[in-house]
Amino acid sequence: MTVRIGVEEEFHIVEVETGRLAPRADAVLKGLPGHAFTTELQQAAVETNSGVHETLADLYDDVTSARRRLDAAASAHGLAVVAAGTVPLARADDTRPTPGRRYRRMVDDYRMVADEQLICGTHVHVDVPDRDLAVRVMCEVSPWLHALLALSASSPFWANADTGYASWRTMVWQRWPTAGPPGCFADAAEYDAVVQGLVRSGVISDVGMIYYDIRPSAHQQTLELRICDACPRAETVVLIAGLFRALVTDARARLAAARPPGCPGRHEWLRAGRQVTGRPTVPGSGGGSGAAAWRAARSGLEGALIDPGTRREAPAAQVVRGLLGRVRPALEAAGDWPTVRGLAERALADGSAAHRIRRTAHHDDLLACTDLAIAETRGEERPRPRRPAPARRVASPGQAAA
Repeated sequence: MTVRIGVEEEFHIVEVETGRLAPRADAVLKGLPGHAFTTELQQAAVETNSGVHETLADLYDDVTSARRRLDAAASAHGLAVVAAGTVPLARADDTRPTPGRRYRRMVDDYRMVADEQLICGTHVHVDVPDRDLAVRVMCEVSPWLHALLALSASSPFWANADTGYASWRTMVWQRWPTAGPPGCFADAAEYDAVVQGLVRSGVISDVGMIYYDIRPSAHQQTLELRICDACPRAETVVLIAGLFRALVTDARARLAAARPPGCPGRHEWLRAGRQVTGRPTVPGSGGGSGAAAWRAARSGLEGALIDPGTRREAPAAQVVRGLLGRVRPALEAAGDWPTVRGLAERALADGSAAHRIRRTAHHDDLLACTDLAIAETRGEERPRPRRPAPARRVASPGQAAA
């Protein structure tokens, strides 16, 4: 039986004319069904929730349909939505928190971390009904998640500046106390004990604030991928969903064959860039100069990633194709191989969204970058032409004196 999947997408709300954030979530969501469209911490962001699907084609139709509905709702107010990790012209004083006790507490407890939550991500859910199995699968797939981050990277700009990163969202997100690699747990009981300990400590207020790169859902029988930026192109969402489902399927098969099942090895390198021996990697030695997710956030598809097999730097294309090779049997079993291979090769050829956005900035300006992200979110190849600014009437000297 094919394993079912679903996605959650977060979108920035922006003013079309200025590219600035617009805290208008309530207006945009009015009339849209609450089960599929909802608010986020900041009023300048909204989220869509797909249905549950067996095929990537059905998932794509769902995602693109939701985007069209959301775009129409925003356009009715002179606004647009952007699926990207950040928008270049975002400023914290352009938005405000969404009302509600939970969000109010988050703002009070985390202050600037919450105030600057001007980022959007893509989350993928894959069915794993056995919670103990979900926890073990989480450990098994973690070494490959940074490749999915690289495919999604779409946030090179922050507060009008080029950050030098492909996914600055990742760096902003890491400020939350539970963000990052989850570590490995023997079973669900051990995982849940750690989560409850964090809640009791007051570090987080509830289990929904477990912001690991991957986690068992607290409310559904799924494993949830959380490491990725929001993706301007819907095709990238489908690519990541297909790869993540294949990773989960592959991990389940590997665990079933293991005697006894367990963690395949220490994962300090995911966070600290260390070899399996625990010795620090020497910069310049080819061993990887930082955490796997940091490297992916820094480079996207345009530089080196860390190869999970060697724990050393390798070209992004080599790592992505290595991932394809690893999960090809799972992709073929689901009927996803032609689609996922084709989308992956297109992504490698076109470069990351961060690369396309940065290239636009080089040739134009940051508002044009926002226009590009709006267009790709809509499924369009190019931005729509902007209306020329109204001509300013120049007063004569006599009129100016008057």
